[in-house]
Amino acid sequence: MANVPTIFSESPLDSFDPFDVFSDFRFPDLSAPVFGKHASRLMSTDVRETDKAYVLSIDLPGFRKDEISAELKNGYLTISARKDHEKKDQKEGRLIRSERVSGSCSRTFYVGDGVKEKDCSAGYEGGVLTVTVPKTEAANAQAKRLITIE
Repeated sequence: MANVPTIFSESPLDSFDPFDVFSDFRFPDLSAPVFGKHASRLMSTDVRETDKAYVLSIDLPGFRKDEISAELKNGYLTISARKDHEKKDQKEGRLIRSERVSGSCSRTFYVGDGVKEKDCSAGYEGGVLTVTVPKTEAANAQAKRLITIE
């Protein structure tokens, strides 16, 4: 159908392109996330506020507990997950296609400078990491400081 001229074409040859076989070719994007175009949804997060804490529920399906880490540094909570795919020798049959990937992903949340590691807790069940971060008093809670405009 692509080679049939239409009434909107200026020439019957406009719809023919001998290099059309290369139109879908793209060089690999080295800055793209390891887990593909859906990587932004890989660590979907819900943040809930309770009276005493914030509770983060982070989706990490397919990861084992030992592949996930949580680090608190300078007021930032970083959740990282790393998946290493090991190729195993198949004794029976021939592997036709493998869609397993190796790589890592992480998300960072600002939780405040007053939060300590010992006050936080985390649990992993059913592909969901739940992190509880206690609320802290703002150390330097001050009124707005306005700059006078002359």
